[in-house]
Amino acid sequence: MRNRPLFLKLLSAVIVFGAWEIAGRIPVSYAFPTFLESMSALVTLTLDGTIFTAYAETLKPLVVGLVISSVLGVGLGLWIGLSAKFDWLFSPIFVVMQSAPLAALIPLLVMAYGIGLTSKVFVVCIMAMPVIVLNTSGAVRNTPSSIKEMGRSFLGSDLDIVLKVIIPAASPIIFSGLRLGVSAGFIGAILAELKITPTGVGDIISYSRSIADYPSMYAAIFSIILLAVLFLNLLEKIEHLLFKGNYRGYVSD
Repeated sequence: MRNRPLFLKLLSAVIVFGAWEIAGRIPVSYAFPTFLESMSALVTLTLDGTIFTAYAETLKPLVVGLVISSVLGVGLGLWIGLSAKFDWLFSPIFVVMQSAPLAALIPLLVMAYGIGLTSKVFVVCIMAMPVIVLNTSGAVRNTPSSIKEMGRSFLGSDLDIVLKVIIPAASPIIFSGLRLGVSAGFIGAILAELKITPTGVGDIISYSRSIADYPSMYAAIFSIILLAVLFLNLLEKIEHLLFKGNYRGYVSD
């Protein structure tokens, strides 16, 4: 079935949104609106421009943080994966960063950098970078030695081995780390807006909750999830474009 991935995605969306609508109509809670009520609120927020104004603020720390995390994360991951000394030196730092409770670190960031853009960028980086670094380093470190030896047998230089053998072989795990990092970055951006200063989409969520406008609150949450899904699909398309031979489909195909 050629369109199987698209079909499965649409089917899962129908199931989730249908369950959401049913749960809202039961209702499971007064604070849990139906899917249609939330989408109606999202349309209202879109038509009056509120959602665009909010994303103009939210995307600033998100985009800056994700760019920094992706570039530095992949670079550091390659460095760590290629060198046992740097692996020993830096890997524990990112393991601790990944496991540390972020909510406890936010007050320290605010004390050091204030309540502006810098603190929010740091929150996004702290959430996204460890995942990217650890996935990249693990992928590079576990590249089969047989294909590296094959590259050397064709008189490839160390740079050729890295660029033409290791990175293409490790690219599926590297892009998996990037997708996980993007997801974590979105969480960090919203968490920063909720915990540091109520701006952007975080402001819509906080304000809607304070006045019990739950459809608008869920609409804002749904919009950030939708944007994250679009980002993840874009990364997947970029991976397929750059490394066409790495896409193998499904086992059952």
